[in-house]
Amino acid sequence: MEGIIPVWKPRGMTSHDCVFKLRKILKTKKVGHSGTLDPDVDGVLPICVGKGTKVIEYIQDSNKIYMGEVTLGFSTETEDVSGEVVEITPVLAEVSVEEIDKIMKEMTGEITQIPPMYSAVKVNGRRLYDYARNGETVERPERKAMIYSYNRTTEPVFDAGTQQQKWRFDVDCGKGTYVRTLAVDTGKKLGYAAHMSDLTRIKSGGFTKEECFTMEEIALLMDLERQDKFLYPIERAVEDFVQVNLTEEMYGIIKNGSVVESNFFDNLDVNEPIALFYQEKIVSIYGKHPTKSGLLKPIKVLRND
Repeated sequence: MEGIIPVWKPRGMTSHDCVFKLRKILKTKKVGHSGTLDPDVDGVLPICVGKGTKVIEYIQDSNKIYMGEVTLGFSTETEDVSGEVVEITPVLAEVSVEEIDKIMKEMTGEITQIPPMYSAVKVNGRRLYDYARNGETVERPERKAMIYSYNRTTEPVFDAGTQQQKWRFDVDCGKGTYVRTLAVDTGKKLGYAAHMSDLTRIKSGGFTKEECFTMEEIALLMDLERQDKFLYPIERAVEDFVQVNLTEEMYGIIKNGSVVESNFFDNLDVNEPIALFYQEKIVSIYGKHPTKSGLLKPIKVLRND
């Protein structure tokens, strides 16, 4: 069994929980997820099976789209709704739509983020969440993130009783973006403590929520021996690559991972990695040789049988 399963991860489960459960359902051990979704977040989680695990990194590199909610008035240690409150800044007067939209627009493009303490980022060989759980503090490295779009999708709701204000948003972002931190930083720019009070991922790895299957649906289809319904080909992971179709003679050379001249592929100018296909199946990913000019080498061999 090989391919990619676009799973709809429910709230309350970790990404690893999904992998563990799928290993039992599919009766195979070679299963891996394409990027962590927090337990409080539901949404699209592409999971790779068999040879599909070789393309996990390409799925991880793709942009992701989320729908969520920002709440002004207090912040938490985890930057989402599950953490302990660490700061309260009452919202005494409604923040205008114009000011909110202005700040959100300013936060598009390449931005700098400081990862949350409750995250899997490693500092000095340890995960940040390990420091946080032990009550330790450590300097967190700044990271660049790409925000392609960040838009308010509902009218802000101001609650004079709780002295909070909230609104929903959608965001299209690049690899490694912390949406929790985006919500917190939005609040800071508006002058308030804030947190991400809700989040759902609706696109990841090129898969949308409409293509996803629940665990229950996958288990039922397995019982019916209809794996073809939920198992997508690993070729989906390289749809955005320049693709080259190999002749039989070329395949005989490429399948063994040979280093070739840069003009091997009909004088194609290879600046970015390219996906090589034979008989409509992905064979390998090739790119420039890191030390030898004029040569191309395999970055990853996916099939050679």
